[in-house]
Amino acid sequence: MIDFKTAFAVWWRNASLYRRTWKMNILPNFFEPMLYLVGMGVGLGSYVGQGMGGVEYIAFIAPGLLMSAAMNGAVFETTYNMFIKMHFNRTYDAYLSTPAMMQDIVAGELMWAMTRSGIYGIAFLSVVGAMSLFDYPILQSWWSLALPFLVLLVGAMFGLIGAFATSFIKIIDMYSYFFTLFLTPLFLFSGIFFPIDRFPYGSEIAWCTPLFHAVRASRGFCSGEVGIDVLTSVVWMMVFCAILAVWVPRRMSKILVD
Repeated sequence: MIDFKTAFAVWWRNASLYRRTWKMNILPNFFEPMLYLVGMGVGLGSYVGQGMGGVEYIAFIAPGLLMSAAMNGAVFETTYNMFIKMHFNRTYDAYLSTPAMMQDIVAGELMWAMTRSGIYGIAFLSVVGAMSLFDYPILQSWWSLALPFLVLLVGAMFGLIGAFATSFIKIIDMYSYFFTLFLTPLFLFSGIFFPIDRFPYGSEIAWCTPLFHAVRASRGFCSGEVGIDVLTSVVWMMVFCAILAVWVPRRMSKILVD
C-alpha cells in the first residue's frame, strides 16, 4: 500500500525546488507547442483551409499540441530529472534510508510529473481558450471543460512511461535514443498534424501507441464529438496507467533495493 503522506513529502520537495527555477523551466516547454500552433496552425493553415474534414487546420492541430505539451511536461521530469536523483544526487538512497518505500517514492514522483504536466497543459489551454473567443473555433463544446482532467491523465501516463524507461537506462546519454526513436515518432505519427490513415496500416499501428489515444480524446472533447472511440481511448489510457503503475515500482526496487 502507498503511504500518501510520504508520497506528498516527495511531491513537496520537488515543488519547493521548482519554485526557484520555474521561470527558466516553464518557458521552453510552453513556447514550443505555441510556436507549432502559430507557425503551422495559422501559417500553414492559411493554405490548408478547411481541408481536414471541414475543420480549420488550427482547430485540427490544437488539441494534439495540447496533449504533446502535457506529454513533454511529464516525461522530462521522470527521465533526466529522475536519473539525476537516482545516480548523481543519490536522492532516492536518502529516501530509502527512511521508512519510505519504493512505491511511495514513485507515487510522489508521479504526482509531481502530473503537476508539471498540468502547468504546461493548462497554460497552453488558456491561450487556446483565448484564441477561441476570436476567430479560431478550437474549443467548440462544453466537453472542453474535461480537458484539464485529460491533461492530468496524460501526465500520469507519460510520467510512468518516462519512469519505466529510466529504470532501464544506465548512462544518461542513452536518453537520446528514447527521445529520438520513441517520443519524436509519437509526436509526428499520432495524428497531431494529419490523419494517420494516410499510411498503410497507420490506424492499426497508432492504436497501440499512447499519444494517439490522447490526441483522439482531446480532439473529441474540443469538438464535442464524444463517441465510443473517444471513450475507448480514455479507458485505454487508464488501463495502460494501471499496468505501468504495477511495473514501475518493481523495476525501481530491482535497481535501488535488490
